Amino acid sequence: MTGTSGSRRRGKSSLASSAAPMGRASAFTPDSLSVAARHLEVGGEFVATFAITGYPREVHPGWLQPLLSYPGRVDVSLHVEPIDPVTAANRLKRQLSKLESGRRHTHEKGRLLDPMVEAATEDAYDLSARVARGEGKLYRLGLYLTVHAASEEALADEVAAVRSLAASLLLGAQPTTYRSLQGWVSTLPLALDLIGMRRTFDTSALAAAFPFTSPDLPPADPTSVAAPSGVLYGFNVGSQGLVHWDRFAADNYNSVILGRSGAGKSYLVKLEALRSLYRGVEVAIIDPEDEYRRLCDAVGGTYVHLGAEDVRVNPFDLPIATRPDGRRTAPRDALTRRALFLHTVIGVLLGAELSAPQRAVLDRAIMATYQRAGITSDPRSWSRPAPLLADLAATLADTGDGIAVDLGARLHPYVEGAFSALFAGPTTTRPEGHLTVFSLRDLADELKPIGTLLILDTVWRRVSNPTIRRPRLVTVDEAWLLMQDPAGARFLHRMAKASRKQWAGLTIATQDVGDVLGTDLGKAIVANAATQILLRRAPQAIDEVVATFNLSVGEKQFLISADKGQGLLSTGTQRVAFQSLASPQENALITTDPAEFAKYLEQESTADDGGFVDLGVDDADRRIDPDSDDHVDLDSAA
Repeated sequence: MTGTSGSRRRGKSSLASSAAPMGRASAFTPDSLSVAARHLEVGGEFVATFAITGYPREVHPGWLQPLLSYPGRVDVSLHVEPIDPVTAANRLKRQLSKLESGRRHTHEKGRLLDPMVEAATEDAYDLSARVARGEGKLYRLGLYLTVHAASEEALADEVAAVRSLAASLLLGAQPTTYRSLQGWVSTLPLALDLIGMRRTFDTSALAAAFPFTSPDLPPADPTSVAAPSGVLYGFNVGSQGLVHWDRFAADNYNSVILGRSGAGKSYLVKLEALRSLYRGVEVAIIDPEDEYRRLCDAVGGTYVHLGAEDVRVNPFDLPIATRPDGRRTAPRDALTRRALFLHTVIGVLLGAELSAPQRAVLDRAIMATYQRAGITSDPRSWSRPAPLLADLAATLADTGDGIAVDLGARLHPYVEGAFSALFAGPTTTRPEGHLTVFSLRDLADELKPIGTLLILDTVWRRVSNPTIRRPRLVTVDEAWLLMQDPAGARFLHRMAKASRKQWAGLTIATQDVGDVLGTDLGKAIVANAATQILLRRAPQAIDEVVATFNLSVGEKQFLISADKGQGLLSTGTQRVAFQSLASPQENALITTDPAEFAKYLEQESTADDGGFVDLGVDDADRRIDPDSDDHVDLDSAA
């Protein structure tokens, strides 16, 4: 490499010899370094550095973001040094004295007041008052920019563009003439400020200068008790800013994720769940394809494998809880609630809406089934073993009524037929913990809607438990399995409306938009979601999404041409196009790409059922609030 006129050059050999005593540090030194008056040539790349000498009077959060979103390569370096409070007070006093002296001199001479001096005086008085009250501190800030280019001509163009961008932000960018080497070193991650061009900032202005604050979405409320912080979804495809959103700071905590197969829907759901666990949020997931098992095992979650021979769920279980002192309690209307829920269960099992006569017959049969098991409206009887679905079928058959006999016959596949294993005995699992995954992969297709419903009921019991108050997320992947049944859709709708009161957020993820937007209940669920994420859509299915979410032409084209993992995040008043971003460690846990997933198949194929979590505890062991007025003490009642 040939150095320019008047420049100092260091060859490769000199760099290597000087760095040799540092050991492995020599791997980070450039091959060559040529120093000119206003730029450097570092290993075949040209760089120029600027020091910011002028700043705007007022700034807003994320005001440096345009520098980071510049399409070329620009390094932004901030050097912050706190000022001692005594020194800050003395400097402010001297500055105020100078400003006041200048104003009085101008007034005595009969001259017009300088607006810039007037504004500076007001700011100095305001800053001095806030520092005196302890509302802020003073800092010395050095801001430097380094521009990179492949050639000297390209560097001149990049320099002109960056200086114009800085000027649009009311920033005065001056080149570090004859100090180009010191300027470049000042922008390296070495915590060395060799330029020393500092400006005094107060606390609020310094916080607004944090370069990674994203202006794309409103920041989470730091005073909110709902959650300590938000979740990083990825980066803005337009500005390269970080897209950081807190669902628990919105009007409600529900979320809807719509995307075609292969658009990255499940990947995003798992990424959000994993990062929510970092924050201490409890997560429950309904997994239809066994995609979450590796994530569950990695974080020590509870894995419930529905469809396994020894896993059963009894929909007749009453919500009885055991207090820490050993006493058992239950809501005062526990039996009535369970009877109403069983109407929904039978409707999903039969796959059709029940007529009024059928509902009347079924209601009498449910109460008769409980009475046969010794359970009545007397709370003292609620601790007895709950009946099974087979008991209800027997009650319907014994009545002799034509409608009852028909209902009992239609329940035969779930009582004695091919689908009876799930209901063949008392509940065998008690899901709990920071992450619970319910796998539906081995359930028959005819049982997946009812399996999803029973899981949601189990999760809702835990969510609505007033003794354990913490933020929770309930994720229903492939929600079309439940939305295609009217009774299941109504249950999901009620859960979406009531989740906020229980400090919980419901996540609906599906690729079949028609099952969600094709019904009034589906549209109501979407309307009750403050966070809406749209991923890549096919051109044939985009019109309904455009009409429902009122998308612009540009947003429509973005969803049609979006790459994998790209989507549109809507928070009600603002929308941002983002690219999901995961670390290599996170990607290894959440990827569903067959090419990446193949290396894990051999390890997972050697795992047996001993790796699954079978808690084997009756539903009556769940704890609920012993002091609530809505509950009765079964032991004292007895």
